[in-house]
Amino acid sequence: MKKTIVTLALVVGCCLSGVAQEKLFQSANVQSPVVNKDGTVTFNLFAPKASKVEVTGDFLPTQKIHIEGYGDYDAPGVAQLVEGKNGVWSFTSDKLAPEMYSYTFSIDGMTGVKDPANIYVNRDIVSYTNIFIVSEKKGDKGDLYRVNEVPHGNLSKVWYNSPTLKMQRRMTIYTPPGYDKGGRYPVMYLLHGSGGDENAWSELGRAAQILDNLIAMGKAKPMIVVMPNGNPNCQAAPGEWSFGMYTPGFRDGGNGPTAPAAATIPASFMDIVNYVDANYRTIKKREGRAVCGLSMGGGHTFAISLLYPTTFDYYGLFSAGLHLGKDFNMQKPFSEQIKDDPDFAGQSARLFGSKPKLYWMGMGNTDFLYQSTVDLRAYWDSKGYKYEYVETDGGHIWRNWRIYLTMFAQRLFK
Repeated sequence: MKKTIVTLALVVGCCLSGVAQEKLFQSANVQSPVVNKDGTVTFNLFAPKASKVEVTGDFLPTQKIHIEGYGDYDAPGVAQLVEGKNGVWSFTSDKLAPEMYSYTFSIDGMTGVKDPANIYVNRDIVSYTNIFIVSEKKGDKGDLYRVNEVPHGNLSKVWYNSPTLKMQRRMTIYTPPGYDKGGRYPVMYLLHGSGGDENAWSELGRAAQILDNLIAMGKAKPMIVVMPNGNPNCQAAPGEWSFGMYTPGFRDGGNGPTAPAAATIPASFMDIVNYVDANYRTIKKREGRAVCGLSMGGGHTFAISLLYPTTFDYYGLFSAGLHLGKDFNMQKPFSEQIKDDPDFAGQSARLFGSKPKLYWMGMGNTDFLYQSTVDLRAYWDSKGYKYEYVETDGGHIWRNWRIYLTMFAQRLFK
């Protein structure tokens, strides 16, 4: 009897294994996406019972959508797939420039469907999208964003104590190739945007790949990169701390933590700097520190530059969400915030009087935050303060932020 049970279990196990392998091989028969030799990309989806299939992606012409309280911004475009043989739906894009792109499918109105033939995905707040990379030659954007056969740095998830925020918190830290051999290194503090966390820049932003490749090409100095969690009432990314598996949201929304934070990120930022200086072989001087960030993180960088004008020598604002005062009011024009803030004039004078080596700003020409940077530049121009400004096509998108990180990193510590 025992032998019969064992034999039956083996048979069942083999059958289940066979089914799993059959599904694996069936999935592999539908290749998607396929990067063609002419630079176009073909998407394929096996959906024999579907009546309508679409692909939504940032490789398509954008569409404008409106967010109440924030304005219009560019959303990924949509294209129709056409049904072919054996229930496989397909769409081929125009020739795509070198870049990392994201997409999902929509099947009969059900949106956000991941491509079952593509295992590569990223999370942006609550949205999961498939990703793919297009590259034409060594050193182009696609090449910078992928893993190449170069010396690699290491990524660590590091817990630290924040006395100001009164909690243990987590950050992602990149140490460059060769760090384990000794020596001291400069530090770039790299801040994420609203809805993000300490995983955003290493996953969506490809920060480790960008730094590995730039350092290998001799275009960037070896540096430590610190990517903290920019939500002052959170310890770590959703599901990775004691609050549990809550649904994240834009600016700490969703059903996540609602208790007020003990302080702001800019006010608590020296907790991060002090921890890094105490636990890593850093250059503990102004000339060895840079801070930059996208959107909300750009706003944090802006505030940090005013609060600690002699702590950092390099500042980078990427599509910055600028505001002054205690209340985050996107409805109030930034030019008016400047006029109404009693401290801004003096803080700006102290900042630029300290002669930072680089104050750098990047902005997309269709970004919904565009005007606030126009207002800031107009004020600083009127005072003769020196900064650098780069304007790119497109809006409030990761494609621009990866470009800004690539440009900014090459300017540091030289």
